[in-house]
Amino acid sequence: MPTRVRHLLFGAATVLTQWLVLGRLTVWGAYPDVVLLFIAWFSLRTSRRQGAIAGFSLGLVLDAIYGTWGIHAFVKTVIGFLLGFFAVDERDTITIQPTQAFMGGLVIALVHNGLLIAFLALQTDTANDFLVLSLWFGSALYTACIAGLLNLFG
Repeated sequence: MPTRVRHLLFGAATVLTQWLVLGRLTVWGAYPDVVLLFIAWFSLRTSRRQGAIAGFSLGLVLDAIYGTWGIHAFVKTVIGFLLGFFAVDERDTITIQPTQAFMGGLVIALVHNGLLIAFLALQTDTANDFLVLSLWFGSALYTACIAGLLNLFG
């Protein structure tokens, strides 16, 4: 099977897993974002352009699911583009430790969730502690834990 088809199917499976399973496994309102982790993995393995395209495509699907038209697509495009700057050429020499995966997932999720919360607050014209504590910090920590677990078992 060609790698593009595998990446497409894996991205679709990631969105379905996010929507059907992980979006419902909330802890005090926080939920993990495995689509963000997939975009980060894909961007680091390919390039800025392909990372931005993947971020836009998967973000647009999430916007259609959650009804936040344009917010997920924009934020995930920016993250995919920025992480594409750090794409590596020799994929065989990369070994990532679980703590590195946790810290990388935490930093990426903090930046992503900060942008996402800012745009959601502007769209809904609300500002409260739930947005900052649960959706920004809680979801970033939850996403980082999932990144560490995926690194252990992947």
